[in-house]
Amino acid sequence: MADFMIRFLICNVFISGIIGILLIAKRIFKNNLSSRMQYNLWFLLLGLLVVPFIPFRLIGFPQIFSWLGSLRGSPSSNTGTAMGETIGADPTENVNWMNDFTLSVNSEAPSIAGYILLGIWIVGILAMIILVIKSSLRLRNLEKSALPLQNKEVRRLYHHCLEEMGIHRDIPVYSTAFLKSPIIVGLLKPCIYLPIHLISDYNESDMRYMLLHELQHYKHHDAIASYLMNLAGVVYWFNPLVWYALKEMRNDREVACDTSVLKMLEEDAYEDYGNTLINFAEKVSLTPFPFAAGLGGNMKQMKRRIINIASYEKPTFIKRLKGMTAFVLISILLLGLTPFISTYAAESNRYQWNSSSENVSYVDLSSYFGEYKGSFVLYDSENDIWSIHDMDHAVLRVAPNSTYKIYDALFGLEEGIITPEDSLITWNGENYPFEAWNADQTLQSAMSASVNWYFQSVDEQLGAADLSKYVQKIGYGNENMSGDLSSYWMESSLKISPIEQVELLTKLHSNRFHFSPENINAVKDAIRLSSSDTGTIYGKTGTGRIDGHDVNGWFIGFIETTDHTYFFATNIGSDDGATGSAAAEITMSVLSDLQIWK
Repeated sequence: MADFMIRFLICNVFISGIIGILLIAKRIFKNNLSSRMQYNLWFLLLGLLVVPFIPFRLIGFPQIFSWLGSLRGSPSSNTGTAMGETIGADPTENVNWMNDFTLSVNSEAPSIAGYILLGIWIVGILAMIILVIKSSLRLRNLEKSALPLQNKEVRRLYHHCLEEMGIHRDIPVYSTAFLKSPIIVGLLKPCIYLPIHLISDYNESDMRYMLLHELQHYKHHDAIASYLMNLAGVVYWFNPLVWYALKEMRNDREVACDTSVLKMLEEDAYEDYGNTLINFAEKVSLTPFPFAAGLGGNMKQMKRRIINIASYEKPTFIKRLKGMTAFVLISILLLGLTPFISTYAAESNRYQWNSSSENVSYVDLSSYFGEYKGSFVLYDSENDIWSIHDMDHAVLRVAPNSTYKIYDALFGLEEGIITPEDSLITWNGENYPFEAWNADQTLQSAMSASVNWYFQSVDEQLGAADLSKYVQKIGYGNENMSGDLSSYWMESSLKISPIEQVELLTKLHSNRFHFSPENINAVKDAIRLSSSDTGTIYGKTGTGRIDGHDVNGWFIGFIETTDHTYFFATNIGSDDGATGSAAAEITMSVLSDLQIWK
């Protein structure tokens, strides 16, 4: 929740920008948009205000959220896990390739700033709820003190207005001495409250206009809008632009109701309706009740409404067409900005896989996984068949750990940092806890012993910009490179799901990356585990250890036989014991029982 709060605040920056865009768009198209359309545009904003609280798959803007991740603070090199999965010296046949070299580090401390901000936000919400409750209690007292309307003339006029608007529901009308302007309140049981001074100063035309105005609120379900606006005000109490937008929405609602009344009147009655507002401008006021809609407003709002009435003309077909076009364009623009304000998109922790277009069979392999939580994904490329155990985990993105080294090596080859003929990098002399790491390394030996410093050296020479470019080019997982350059793939920012691992392996195998064929073959040779008369198996393990506990184990790869190519990815998670070796053992057992690899 602490991280959510930080992302939520970042999203509010984009929300503020979207409000600015909406205000500018409304001003540009003011002469084309009808009053009702201008009001309805605010409902799009209310919808956008919900987006930060719902899961949303980001499509097309990965670099934005990599940047957002860096604003939250790049994890340092000791927040991830350094690991090395030894595959052995001889890739063609080695029984020790499942042994893991793993270093333990401390987990990242929770964000103190995030918890402080979360606490402030919750306190603010509670304070706003108290204010809403106080206003609701005042409204309840008003309802108790109000009396059913007794004035026969007003009652007769009111029923005439109901007939005029085609409203068949008999909405109760009450009189009260505690209001300065008429209001309509209630969602399920709406009621209209009229100030006694307006009834005592009864003027038929003025009263008719006011009743028509209140009934327009009922007809357009403005009570629902009132609840939504107040909810948005409570949740976004700290954002002044949201409050300004809600104030403008309320103003536009009154203007829209004025326009709806004008549509019912003859042209020579427009001036009378405007005079009604002028006559009561000093008497009416903003309603103090949060769930009410009424005729009143401050002097600035009243002036705006009077100007609207004075300039009103019934729209022609061409003007309505222009207005609808402008409304659709603005709506598309606002909806297109939705990904920027999804806090869940900022994490992108699930892969939105369109399985409906794939030939997928779901298998239960729980007996192989035991107490581990995890998934097994198998793809038969010749028959185009997917077999998946635990779909929910298969789309869950977790740190790739050392499985990422397959692609890191490929990036280094593409940039010429290493070559298939000369991939030697000299040991820097630093003493590592694994003897295999304390020596000069080639791509073959570094991949076999999963030597972290070798691939970190490649990354340093590549640089963050080129790394990010390559990660985005191949579409690696969430493409979030905001973590430290030495550890972004080790229980840090970069994450990928088992299904994405398999998809990337198919692209690697057929070189749909359009990289150099020699470089593709060099990487394949580096991850070749075993060969026999029946085929060859390629793979890479990966282990994530935090606070001395192995929490994330991977084994990914593919098998080439005489007539088939199978791609697989196994990921397991646990509080402890989830290693690459364990994932590999599960995988080999499944493949053996499926008679794919013995």
